[in-house]
Amino acid sequence: MPLYGLRESEAFLDYAPEMERLDVEPLTLPRAEVLQVMFEIDDQWMQRLLPAALHPTIPPSVTFVLWRCPESKWGPFEMAQVRVGCRAGVRPRGFPLITWCDSDRASDALRSGWGFNCRPGQVRLKRSHDRIVGTVSTGERLVLQVSLVDPQPISGADVQYVANMHMARVREGAALVPRLVQVDPEFVMHRADRGQPVVDHFEREPSTGGVIPVYPVSASCTVCDITLPRLRYLTDPDRPAIQGTQTIAAAS
Repeated sequence: MPLYGLRESEAFLDYAPEMERLDVEPLTLPRAEVLQVMFEIDDQWMQRLLPAALHPTIPPSVTFVLWRCPESKWGPFEMAQVRVGCRAGVRPRGFPLITWCDSDRASDALRSGWGFNCRPGQVRLKRSHDRIVGTVSTGERLVLQVSLVDPQPISGADVQYVANMHMARVREGAALVPRLVQVDPEFVMHRADRGQPVVDHFEREPSTGGVIPVYPVSASCTVCDITLPRLRYLTDPDRPAIQGTQTIAAAS
């Protein structure tokens, strides 16, 4: 029997963005740097981290993903996400539990246009000769630090990023209803490195309390052009994705 998420959608709504429209135009973020660190996590929590529409991966996993975007229509910004590995039907996806962004303009646009659950944070992605380090601080408090140690160049074709499923409150008639919004950016690779994944510091909070990294899997860092997409699919978070997914054109 397949395993499904056990957490009710209402538990994710404190930071779920409001999306009045679903017709955002694609937008390219040139020469962005992306650090992704993946770990297996304690399996006792895996179903309680996800809504009913999604299946946990076996083994369960978390990806810490940081973007450093030197250029955008909102100015430069950096963003970090803690994403639980999952599947929507049979397709691999990432479900962000928490997202931080250091730009108010970028946060507002990412929330309203694509459903990123951004909250304020000082995000920094730094490269040195022996490691690439990503950090997130709120105020004076360090809440996340992950590293790729001993970077080695690889082909960009060896790196694959999965689409996100964002919990948002979407306008349907007179009401805002919980929906999972699929966001599947396109990536054009210019450079890629891999190395040893390390979680140096991770301060869990209620939204990430079940994320306990136990086994390192992979770490990669790329320089790429990211194109945020036109939105295509919505999913009812309280029904299996294979039953509760519809195209946005059909939902309009």
